[in-house]
Amino acid sequence: MRTIAIPLPDARRSVIHIAPGLIDRLGEFIRGSGTSGSIALVYDCKLEALARQATASIEATGTSPSVIPLPSGEANKTVATLAALWEALAEAELDRECTVVALGGGVTGDVAGFAAATYLRGVRLIQAPTTLLAQVDASVGGKTAIDLIAGKNLVGAFHQPEGVLIDIDSLSTLPPDQLRSGMAEVVKYGVIADPELLGWLERHLDQVLGRDPSALEHVIARSCEIKADVVGSDERESGRRAILNYGHTIGHAIETVAGYGHYTHGAAVSIGMTAAGELSRELLGFPKSSHERMVELLLRIGLPIRLEAPLPVEPLLSAMRKDKKARAGRVRFVLARTLGEMEVRPIEEPMIQEALRAIGAASP
Repeated sequence: MRTIAIPLPDARRSVIHIAPGLIDRLGEFIRGSGTSGSIALVYDCKLEALARQATASIEATGTSPSVIPLPSGEANKTVATLAALWEALAEAELDRECTVVALGGGVTGDVAGFAAATYLRGVRLIQAPTTLLAQVDASVGGKTAIDLIAGKNLVGAFHQPEGVLIDIDSLSTLPPDQLRSGMAEVVKYGVIADPELLGWLERHLDQVLGRDPSALEHVIARSCEIKADVVGSDERESGRRAILNYGHTIGHAIETVAGYGHYTHGAAVSIGMTAAGELSRELLGFPKSSHERMVELLLRIGLPIRLEAPLPVEPLLSAMRKDKKARAGRVRFVLARTLGEMEVRPIEEPMIQEALRAIGAASP
């Protein structure tokens, strides 16, 4: 088993465990985290079999959890879903000593995590991510959020999990488009922090897409190591952590304007990274060879680099103005100077419009 600790201020730690079969050890890890209170297992409603497996593991420690299904998909990452979860936690009479366990992908982790951050002003959280996207990114680092009509992840809280249990076996039945979606974030880590990871992916991509357990463990562990390093140095995104949003400024705007769930998160981020790479070339001299290398890898994975149908430029710009990195109405982008060397800077809207048209957006 691989174990990665995120060192946090005030002597706190968030620990990531990576291995096959961890769902069967969930109850053991919950009790090992120091909790002795009640447990709420919050799970994606499409994961009934995994939820039963997780419930059995918790019950084996002598505790009967409150088991709460959540509706599946990005379209349900809403205030209404969050409110229903708050009510379910209250109905179960869970107190401040309880632990919320999030079993599912990024949507489940975000909603259950936000509920844990706010129910009774904050209770313990354990993440048990079941998609590659959640395992390499969404479950790690303590960000929780829901979407608004105006934009993605606009309301949320920082709430570090006591632990993250990454069961590689849960990827065996993951739909191919969701596996590809998670790989967009892995490519991002290579661009922002580890060119050697890009090289490894180029050599071993067939094994990863073929779900070879050792290859999956490598990409998950390396991605978590990179994110742990970044989050440990900037937990609340006051500086360096912003580099984790490479490709996300345009990517989140695409998800918002196209309608949540139309594009997978990874597909939208792939298009966003393509546009950010071109902006990086123009503004920072990002080498053409590095940009083409990234694009070729995204295409090999099966991710898009352009919109499948035009989206209007102005709504995309409007969504970007609400991006968390924006300052005084100016859109700021994470750009690459070289592989592993990033910069966050504002970009004037005419240049952004040009970049949007290059990926297939349409002017009025």
